[in-house]
Amino acid sequence: MLMQDSATTKNKIDLVYPELSYKIVGILYDVFNELGSGHKENYYQKAIATALLKSNIGFKEQVYFPITFKDTNVGKYFLDFLIDEKIVLEIKANDRFSKKNISQIYSYLKVSNLKLGLLANFSGSDVKFKRILNICS
Repeated sequence: MLMQDSATTKNKIDLVYPELSYKIVGILYDVFNELGSGHKENYYQKAIATALLKSNIGFKEQVYFPITFKDTNVGKYFLDFLIDEKIVLEIKANDRFSKKNISQIYSYLKVSNLKLGLLANFSGSDVKFKRILNICS
């Protein structure tokens, strides 16, 4: 019993930004519970921004990150949300997580040098999320 408790505690300690990510996930569920399914991605994004403001959580929307190679700009990314300068939140209105969307978040984490990304899918029946870690940062 004691070993199980310490293992559980260790897992919670190892979780990246547990309190902030818990609050974000709560906001995702609040938005889905009030708006329901079937909306466009940008409507969910506006509702999330409103909820983040009301929760006094710092965030930026449509955050620009350039992609550079040898001091030359070769591309750009726009993150849906950068929350508290720590977590990337990407919103989708899909029924499943695609490899393309997961790779997109991972690319955002690499270019921004952040550790945690949340991918939220607002589907026909509920909201689902995935935590994506940048193990290289």
